[in-house]
Parts: sequence; C-alpha cells; structure tokens
Amino acid sequence: MHTRTTTAVVAAVLLLATLTACGGDTSDGGPGGTPTLSEEQGAEARAANGLPDTTPEQEAAFVAALDSIDKDIAHGEADKAISRGRSQCQSIHDWPDDETKQVEQARQRFTSPTHPEGRSPQTAERINAAAHAHLCPDF
Repeated sequence: MHTRTTTAVVAAVLLLATLTACGGDTSDGGPGGTPTLSEEQGAEARAANGLPDTTPEQEAAFVAALDSIDKDIAHGEADKAISRGRSQCQSIHDWPDDETKQVEQARQRFTSPTHPEGRSPQTAERINAAAHAHLCPDF
C-alpha cells in the first residue's frame, strides 16, 4: 500500500512539474532548470491523491479522538498515528462510496504492539470516522 501511495504522489508531482515546464518560463526552476512546485501546487497534488495538508490543531484533535477510542491505537506515537491517519484519508478519497473497504484499510493500518493483527471492525469504523472528521473532512 505504501508503494502505491508513494507512486501516486510522485506521479502527480511529476505531472505538475511537466505542466509547469510547458508554461514557458523556468527561470525560477530548481536544479538543472527543473521547475519547482509552489506550496499551493504541492498541496493540490497531495489533495488530488487523497493526502490532505493538515494543521497541528487537526492532528492534535485526531490523536485525541484516537485516544478516546483506545489509547493503544496511537500508543504514544502521535506522529505515526497522524501519518496513518493521512493514509486513511487516501483510502477515503480512493473509495468514497465503499465504507467497507475504508474500514478494512483502517483495520489493517492501525496496528500496535498489542494488536499486531490489526483492529476489530468496530474500532476500525471509529478510526475511519475520526480520520474523516479531523484530517480530511472535505473528502
């Protein structure tokens, strides 16, 4: 799953870079004349692939929501939980009409030392809802 996510983001960034290069002026480009993406273009590319830009407040609210479900979900590793939550947003983006698929992805994605096999469907459903509500409400 991680490979597919990375590949999709890289493809989107390359596409945007190519489109920017076709626009003409590359004087503000990166090394070797390669155009660089603005923050806005990068955010658009990530959003198009289901990876939302998040604020520290959104991230804190997401971790708090996970902790309210079960403190073992984040298990003291907020950065990892946020990364997994953003990946969960990609599942929500990729399968907008298939909540069963979204929940299955959350079930498998949010492992911990005490839940190496993943979460129950009920817990995964709540994790999915928390990601949607706090990290990617526009999906």
